Amino acid sequence: MGALITTDLVALDADLGASPTTVIRHLAERVVAAGRATEVEGLAADALAREAKTATGIPGGIAIPHCRSEAVTEPTLAMARLSPPVDFGANDGPADLVFFIAAPAGADQEHLKLLAKLARSLMKKDFTTSLRAAGSAADVVAIVTAVVSPAPAPAGAAEPAAPVAGSMTEPVPSGAPRTRRLVAVTACPTGIAHTYMAADALSAAAAEAGVDLQVETQGSAGMAALDPAVIAAADAVIFAVDVDVRGRERFAGKPVVNAPVKRGIDEPARMVAEALAAADDPHARRVSGGFHPDAATEEERSEHLGHQLKRALLTGVSYMIPFVAAGGLMIALGFLLGGFDITGTADQIVLENTFLALPDGGLGAYLGAVFFKIGQLSMGFLVPALAGYIAYGIADRPGIAPGFTAGAVAGFMGAGFLGGIVGGLLAGVVAKSFERLDVPRWLRSLMPVVIIPLAASIVASGLMFLVLGGPIAFVTERLNAWLAGMTGASAVTLGIILGLMMAFDLGGPVNKVAYSFAVAGLGTASVDNTAPWQIMAAVMAAGMVPPLAMALATVIDRRLFSLAERENGKAAWLLGASFISEGAIPFAAADPLRVIPASMLGAAATGALVMATDVTSQAPHGGIFVFFAIGNVLWFVGAIALGTVISAVAVVALKRYAVSRRPAAVDTPALATV
Repeated sequence: MGALITTDLVALDADLGASPTTVIRHLAERVVAAGRATEVEGLAADALAREAKTATGIPGGIAIPHCRSEAVTEPTLAMARLSPPVDFGANDGPADLVFFIAAPAGADQEHLKLLAKLARSLMKKDFTTSLRAAGSAADVVAIVTAVVSPAPAPAGAAEPAAPVAGSMTEPVPSGAPRTRRLVAVTACPTGIAHTYMAADALSAAAAEAGVDLQVETQGSAGMAALDPAVIAAADAVIFAVDVDVRGRERFAGKPVVNAPVKRGIDEPARMVAEALAAADDPHARRVSGGFHPDAATEEERSEHLGHQLKRALLTGVSYMIPFVAAGGLMIALGFLLGGFDITGTADQIVLENTFLALPDGGLGAYLGAVFFKIGQLSMGFLVPALAGYIAYGIADRPGIAPGFTAGAVAGFMGAGFLGGIVGGLLAGVVAKSFERLDVPRWLRSLMPVVIIPLAASIVASGLMFLVLGGPIAFVTERLNAWLAGMTGASAVTLGIILGLMMAFDLGGPVNKVAYSFAVAGLGTASVDNTAPWQIMAAVMAAGMVPPLAMALATVIDRRLFSLAERENGKAAWLLGASFISEGAIPFAAADPLRVIPASMLGAAATGALVMATDVTSQAPHGGIFVFFAIGNVLWFVGAIALGTVISAVAVVALKRYAVSRRPAAVDTPALATV
């Protein structure tokens, strides 16, 4: 294993500018000059993208910018002792010690453990004091190497135990006060530095307070899960995380203090004190997974209403898509094998015929009927699944049954996609309101499985039957009639609008509204009413343009894109061909003011051309790979090609001639998830 740090990676008492951007860029240049990374732009951009998520300054005049990057070829530490110090966002002021941790995208566990060990050492005052007193780069390398790669202990010597804040298995003397017990989980996006520093800071604060704390670090160097018995014995739990907690359900019902991982480093004593207070408060926030009158997390309490609705709608659509994708493809296969007449004979064929007694038309007709019926039944879940999982996004599991029921009522009344949204929102809100009731403890176990689903189903479905279903069904019927009569300029205009929506946020709420609008109409399409199939084709073709255009742009002018972007461009070819609009998100996140307008321009042209040429798609997903379900497939491909070229040329032109106000290094952040 090569050395993590060498003398040419150390800058002592250096003036590297007044901002984190200039410091990170200088250290990235050192890493590249040392032959440990392939390009400065990509590495600096990846580190700055990580810096934008959470400032890397920590108390004590220290900063630890870090990232995983495709540009890095060997795990590396670069260090700068700054004069003057630079503000990296720490609460106590600027940093004079900066460690830049650069890890390859696929770094091995041994290297990641060493990097984590270094991060933990920076929490020790004697280590940072020795770094500030070091007289040369060689001294710095020796100090760091002694920490991350200590000399082996003499033969027969006992290995020192890892520091822990007490043990939950120690016997408690009779009559002695019971030791307070806490558990914690720490996690950050990269899992290299903050994860372990927060764990050590919390452990030290707990030890000073006389509290027994055990921490689970969910980082890149591996995860050792807490023993279930330890969790069960804990009075409360601390989540110092910037990402989702893996296995969150293990802590269900425990009082919780939830905060970003950086707070675990900056204010560990306050977090420990808050956890102890939560343990003594019967109305404290608790980890969701079981019923409690105040089960909402801190994030849910502070989340804006608009954000809550957006999250619920996206949850519903994301869970609905598998039903629609599978069902739509099966229907398309049914038409392919059995012909369009299969719509009137499928029920009779599947009920009366088998492989042993094939219908007229032989095996093809029989398999066509089977595929068509499976797809039709799957598509029947479209509205109930949408409503059910919208309710789930609002009220968690207790909302699923009321949501599905309200969605089924919406389908029965002909309220369709719009009714499903309204029914799901109603069911979720009603179910969520019941969670806040302060009921006796003996009744709590029945709330999520009996009482809430029953009451919310009655209220939400009753309102759909008695008040809302009829008006929504009328609107849906008028909308379908308008679509069926859509021709000429109105069809082209709709294609432009759908194209703009698909490219506006690349898988976000606006994109999902356009997609949901398209798939909701598939159930009403037929040989005599092909407008919904045309809309589906326009949406799918337009959604394929942004990733394909970004891939083409990286070929037209490689110099405008970082190494990471060029690598992501290769993947974007397949993502775009598969109708995964999200393949363009990394490009848009790096440069939204140039990428998004260019993407919208090409997608609008594609949507208009698809509608103008009567292209149809019976499949709701799959891109070019469901060519057998696409009518006028050559025009479909031509429209996509035209939009791709328009967007690619536009984004290249904008990158060349439209000046960005942001620092150059920030214009091309990492494309790989770190």
